[in-house]
Amino acid sequence: MKQWLQAFRLRTLPLAVSSIIVGSALAAIVDPFVMDHPGFRISVLVLALITAILLQILSNLANDLGDHLHGTDNVDRVGPQRSVQSGAITSAQMRRAILICGSLAFISGCALITVALGITLETLFFLFLGIAAIVAAVKYTFGSTPYGYAGLGDISVFLFFGIVGVGGTFYLHTTAFAWPVLFPAVAMGLLSTGVLNVNNMRDIVNDAASGKRTVVVRMGSAIARIYHTLLVAGGILGLVGFALLADLGWSMWLFMLVVPGFIVHLKRIWTTPEPRGLDPQLKVLAMGTFVTAVLFGLGVILAK
Repeated sequence: MKQWLQAFRLRTLPLAVSSIIVGSALAAIVDPFVMDHPGFRISVLVLALITAILLQILSNLANDLGDHLHGTDNVDRVGPQRSVQSGAITSAQMRRAILICGSLAFISGCALITVALGITLETLFFLFLGIAAIVAAVKYTFGSTPYGYAGLGDISVFLFFGIVGVGGTFYLHTTAFAWPVLFPAVAMGLLSTGVLNVNNMRDIVNDAASGKRTVVVRMGSAIARIYHTLLVAGGILGLVGFALLADLGWSMWLFMLVVPGFIVHLKRIWTTPEPRGLDPQLKVLAMGTFVTAVLFGLGVILAK
């Protein structure tokens, strides 16, 4: 069981649920009598969290197997040893686990959109989004044409951890869309992309040698640091923009408590010369993003 828990990479799960927290908190301040739409629903929150966690685990399992098959997981890789690479889990076992987890994610996603929307045309649209999310989770590094190896991982993370994660969750709660939601949606997408960017900056040497053409490999370490700064700063500014637009009081600014931590993080990014030394910053930014989501959500609810 220990090897499977390691393969699940539990430390990545807080980041996976961050967009669900933000989207659900925004739905909680919607007045259903004013919008003539339902507001926050606990059933939607629970099913959305389960689906997000299953999708993240699915992505982790597929990434474990995919990088092993493509030779990216080798003795030069930085970070925790992968399960298939170490021999703790066989390729056949991992394939079965991917199938099981993917099936569970599909079932959970179907339950989520049915509870939220019933049987409508909108349900079909979200079913398509759900299938796309499953495919994206698997195809990042797995298969003959993994998009992560072509440098498209950043776009995928931005969309599914940001726009779809926050905006989609808000819509499933309320069955309506409000354009100000785009501010926190973009913010969470940028911060989540920043987490991937740290991972890719750490692995730049091995990725380049293995033919994995991530955004970082394409632009180089120097420009990647500028790009990273813009991602983190853009994430903060997105939340600031929403707080100014919503003008709901002091509690909307609770997320600013995390900003000093982001500044220290960026300082480490700029002053760490060796890619291997960036490994601790992966957890720092992931947890910082999660705490930001929690504080933002708390601030929104307190402002209600």
